[in-house]
This record gives sequence, C-alpha cells and structure tokens, in this order.
Amino acid sequence: MTAPHTAIRVSEIFGPTIQGEGMLIGLPTVFVRTGGCDYRCSWCDSLYAVDSRFRHEWEMMSTDALWQKVVALSGGRPVMVSLSGGNPAIQPLGALLDRGHRDGYRFALETQGSVARNWFAELDVLVLSPKPPSSEMATDWAAFDACVEAARGRPQIALKLVVFDDTDYAYARDAAARYPRLPVYLQPGNHTPPRPGDENAPIDMNGVMKRMEWLVEEVTRDRWFDARVLPQLHVLLWGNKRGV
Repeated sequence: MTAPHTAIRVSEIFGPTIQGEGMLIGLPTVFVRTGGCDYRCSWCDSLYAVDSRFRHEWEMMSTDALWQKVVALSGGRPVMVSLSGGNPAIQPLGALLDRGHRDGYRFALETQGSVARNWFAELDVLVLSPKPPSSEMATDWAAFDACVEAARGRPQIALKLVVFDDTDYAYARDAAARYPRLPVYLQPGNHTPPRPGDENAPIDMNGVMKRMEWLVEEVTRDRWFDARVLPQLHVLLWGNKRGV
C-alpha cells in the first residue's frame, strides 16, 4: 500500500457528473484524471493528460489533498470515483483507494492493460480497454493477462473496446474471445477529438452516429449477442467539452 503522502500526478478533478461510457454509463461520478501515459494513441481525446508537453498543467498532489478535493466536490456524500488518464495505472493510487473506501466511496479505474498493479484487487470496478489497430499501438497480451490476474477476481472487470473500422471490429472480436468470461462493451470512435485547449472544437456528430449504426449492424449480423454497443453519452450531450 502506498503512503498517504505519496505524490500523485493529477491532470484534473471534476464532477459530480455522469459516467459517459462503458459499464457504468449514466452513473453519477467524480472524475480524477491522472497525468502521464505509456501510450500515444493516434486518436487520443485527452492528449492534455497524456503528453509530457502539458505537464506544466498537471499538479503533484498528496493522497490527502486529492481526497479532500473529491470530498468537497461530492459534498461529503459517497459517490463513484472514476480514475482515468492518461494511464492511471502508472500512478501510486493504493492509499487513495484505502482512504476512500473508509469513507464509503467506490472506485472504478480504466486502463489499457499495459501496467499491472497489486492494488487493482482493491478496486470496485476495473475496466480494461485494449487499444485497437487504429490507435497505432500494439497490445502486449502478456501484460494484459497480468492486469487481469492482479485483480484476483475481486472487482467487477469488463472489456471496453473502441471501434473505428472493420480492422478494429475484428480486433474486438479477438479480444473478447480471449476473455470469454468478461462482459464486453463496444463504442464507436470519435474521429474528431479536440486539440488540447480547444474544448469547443467542432465534432462530426453525424459521422459518430453513422459509425455507431454501422457497429450495431455488424454485431447483430454476426449474432454477437454478448456484446453491448453504447455511445459516449458525454459526447452526445456536450461534444468535445472538458470537465463534464
């Protein structure tokens, strides 16, 4: 377990708002977005939390300081806390989980599955989101397996896959076949992510919805009845706006 004074690199903390995607879609949530990532996806929609060029915008926070912010945002009422990034798995979050659980809060973490941590077993929800070929990143399935094993069957675990095209769809089918016991959530990719600092960047909503329609057609045609196709609800509501 990491100590309460251990520094955590934070890009932003915001909420409560709703979780916009995956298995917890629609659930009121406070978001803790950490800074830094071991990936550089070609279509990243949160580059401000990934690229070290923006590290001057990140804050090194102790567990205590970070937790005080979460409690202030939630008014002291327990709520789901989403740990995202970047890749939050590269941050020392074990003590934060311990502190929050003592106060009755729950934690969900989303990661691409490239770095395993023993504190994954203390999460309430672990969302593993391997990146498809369109990201231009290669999946290390041995590292991914280590993430599943680190959870030790304690949190709820789900696969979440972004799909842009036929190649991504085939990748999603393969990933689901590797982990048949894990629920699968598919979402159409946003091909018009904002540049950092431009949260009012226009979004091709029509293109995103056409991709979702195509994805639904693919899933139903293939009788892939275990997969759930969901939009990014925050994109439908607020486009590329941050902090919502």
